[in-house]
Amino acid sequence: MPDETPLVVYRDRVRAEWVDYNGHLRDAFYLLLFSYATDVLIDQIGLDDATRRERARSIYTLEAHVNYLHEIKEGAPVRVDVRVLAHDAKRLHVYLEMLTDARAEPVATGEQMLLHVDTSGPKAATFDADIVVRIEALVEAQSRANLPPATHRARAIGLPSHGPR
Repeated sequence: MPDETPLVVYRDRVRAEWVDYNGHLRDAFYLLLFSYATDVLIDQIGLDDATRRERARSIYTLEAHVNYLHEIKEGAPVRVDVRVLAHDAKRLHVYLEMLTDARAEPVATGEQMLLHVDTSGPKAATFDADIVVRIEALVEAQSRANLPPATHRARAIGLPSHGPR
């Protein structure tokens, strides 16, 4: 699993306590791994722990979607790649892909809407100028990287309609 430079990358291994009665990664822990990966992104854009405390700022997750594509067994190394799909003055729209050494394609994907927050309120807050510069630099680097399409994004959840029942 070689790193692709413009992606924000988080690495871990499936731990025994994360495995369910089916012998694979419990569904909740996919989201935990995605959450850890967004922490790496937050640090990379300049909102590390010290800055969050100093400025009374943080990132909250407004919405999250997970696609479980393949099972992952205990002990498997995992990598989560994060890319910023879009951003505005207060929000980041991110796409995450979870990969293992055993597969070329993602084993799971996630999509999240993140909100920049003034924790003294708490209330939504615009990103500080230095953070915006870092976000824009990351987005620019990712746009030049010829990354594969985010194929599992923005999927609606629902049952097919078969008319009135």
